Amino acid sequence: MHNMARPFKCRYIWNNPNFYYFKPRAVPLAGLKEVILTVDEAETLRLKDLEKLEQTQAADKMNIHQSTFQRTLTRAREKISDAIINGKAIKIQGGNYKMPGGDRTGPLGQGPFTGRGRGRGQGFGAPPINCVCPSCGYQEAKKPGVPCSTIICPKCKTRMVRG
Repeated sequence: MHNMARPFKCRYIWNNPNFYYFKPRAVPLAGLKEVILTVDEAETLRLKDLEKLEQTQAADKMNIHQSTFQRTLTRAREKISDAIINGKAIKIQGGNYKMPGGDRTGPLGQGPFTGRGRGRGQGFGAPPINCVCPSCGYQEAKKPGVPCSTIICPKCKTRMVRG
């Protein structure tokens, strides 16, 4: 009987971090040690501490098991504590994730599922997404970051839906 590693389960990230670097005030960058916080670790902090989700809900949202979420959250909190207590800079980068919402390229194109940069594609070979009018059938290409429900059909003035 072979001992096979479990297949990697992709972690979903629903929010781009707005900032990627934090450092103690008035300390030159050259003299600082860095703590690397991965994007998926930052997402566990956001879901648990800011969104106030239960761990099982947050784990489901990230498409991972609750125990994996707990380990990732603990690692993230340890890194943040190390940076605050020991005066280190925090750099958010890397990790293994994809963004199922938006254009799926991930923050700054990091992670193995993300391609390069912040392109406008719909993911790997995925068909384009359209906004469709439920009344008259009019269609137009969905724009990244613009929900179909915010678009009014130019022909019959009905609110559009995702097709």
